[in-house]
Amino acid sequence: MEEQGMPQMIISDPPTIYYLTGKWIHPGERMLALYLNVNGNHKLVINKLFPQEKDLGVELVWYDDVEDAVEILSQFVEKDKPIGIDKVWPARFLLRLQELGAGSKFLNGSMIVDYVRMVKDEHEQQLMREASLANDKIMEELIPLVVKGYTENELNAKVREMYAATGHSGVSFDPITAYGKSGADPHHVTDDTKGKRGDSVVLDIGGILNDYCSDMTRTVFIGEVSDKAREVYEIVKEAQQRGIDAVKPGARMCDVDLACRNYITEKGYGEYFTHRTGHSIGMEDHEYGDVSSVNEDIIQVGQVFSIEPGIYLMDEGIGVRIEDLVIVTEDGCEVLNHFTKDLIVVPEE
Repeated sequence: MEEQGMPQMIISDPPTIYYLTGKWIHPGERMLALYLNVNGNHKLVINKLFPQEKDLGVELVWYDDVEDAVEILSQFVEKDKPIGIDKVWPARFLLRLQELGAGSKFLNGSMIVDYVRMVKDEHEQQLMREASLANDKIMEELIPLVVKGYTENELNAKVREMYAATGHSGVSFDPITAYGKSGADPHHVTDDTKGKRGDSVVLDIGGILNDYCSDMTRTVFIGEVSDKAREVYEIVKEAQQRGIDAVKPGARMCDVDLACRNYITEKGYGEYFTHRTGHSIGMEDHEYGDVSSVNEDIIQVGQVFSIEPGIYLMDEGIGVRIEDLVIVTEDGCEVLNHFTKDLIVVPEE
């Protein structure tokens, strides 16, 4: 905060408050604001509906539903100094704070906590390993179901049941279970389509285990695979490996993206790789720091992000994406997913 000329800051993002205090608080529509000041005068302004039994390491300031929570918060703000606001604080609270003149200038303070959260400590890394190992097992159970006659929605429901049965607190995003043409839409909304012989099936799944997210994608085929689909699959597989090989401290995030993208372009499918190569992940499935061609941030030891190139041929009904998570190490990276990336054709029953 001092380096950024931000002597005070308001954090309202529940995952970040959990990261700093060790306590999840989900306030709904009510205001929750962690006020930080470089002078140490920290406050957590919280509604009385959320009593706290343990010490969160910060002074609690209570309000109830008939009080003006922002006005209470404004009493602690140094009005003659700039104040950072995180990117998720609702405008209704920020506008009220501005009305009260609490702060000489309002700045986006999210980058400060985003960069801190971006690098995982040893404990966080171990939780990420455990989450991904659990995800590998669910993928192994899921793949045989693509030939059971389930619709995409039914397969999606099966995925959720698997996470619930294995100690996960939920899914880290809505699972993508997409057959054929649906899989050629990178973020297809699950519907009642059923798979048929020769379809590629994109399975993009992740769960929340011990507060940390997993995320992986595998593409398999029903009954048989065409020569074209096999070609596309092998190109994506090689591109993904090139991305993994490009990960090392001191490289740039864009270097990883381009390692995948340039190979796919070289093979003639560049226009069909329509999204960035990956995203950072931790307590949330998508955290700050993407793996894209325009992100020149330097890769640091302890970062965790996905590498997930894809090729999507809508006219031919072929969609292929392969995704793993990696932890950046001193000399490269550790791949967290161990489920095979060899081409799988699931026999029809």
